[in-house]
Amino acid sequence: MIIWIYVLTVMKRAEMGVWYFITGSVGVLIFSMILIEPYVVGFLQKAVSAAAGILGMASGMYESYFNQGILFIQNGHDNLSMYIDFECSGVIEILAFLSLLWFFQVYDVYEKIAVSVVGTIFIFISNVLRIFLICVLIKCFGSDCYFIAHTIVGRIFFYLCMVFLYFYVFTKPQIIRQKVGVFHYERN
Repeated sequence: MIIWIYVLTVMKRAEMGVWYFITGSVGVLIFSMILIEPYVVGFLQKAVSAAAGILGMASGMYESYFNQGILFIQNGHDNLSMYIDFECSGVIEILAFLSLLWFFQVYDVYEKIAVSVVGTIFIFISNVLRIFLICVLIKCFGSDCYFIAHTIVGRIFFYLCMVFLYFYVFTKPQIIRQKVGVFHYERN
């Protein structure tokens, strides 16, 4: 970690913007996966299964046992228990988003705090909706469609949500705030 911080300070002084962004983001992601993830993943597993369970109970599609991180789907004679594990918790996506955001040079500190909160909530809700979509597909088409629902449909939905988020957080502000000579897009 000390070497990483030293390399970052050298890159900052040398004004190596892109390399500073990449090295900083990747380093924060690695260190947060080691230091933060073990403490957050259990909470996120329960929170995702509880929030998805609210949607399941409201729609009558499935039941949630959020203390164990399990969703129980009944479809005629088929029963399926879905365990919300490390990968389904959204912890990797949240930590990757925050790692990129905090080394993105377009925002100031207060904007980064606000975007961190809103982005984390957006990722959480997108993940809950992904889980709900998977459960609805299983409820409607049976447990035979689990692989397609989880691996294809659920991921496509979630990735589209992430493309939307990343466009509005990273791409659009970069374009709007870019300055070329005296020309720039930002409105004062």
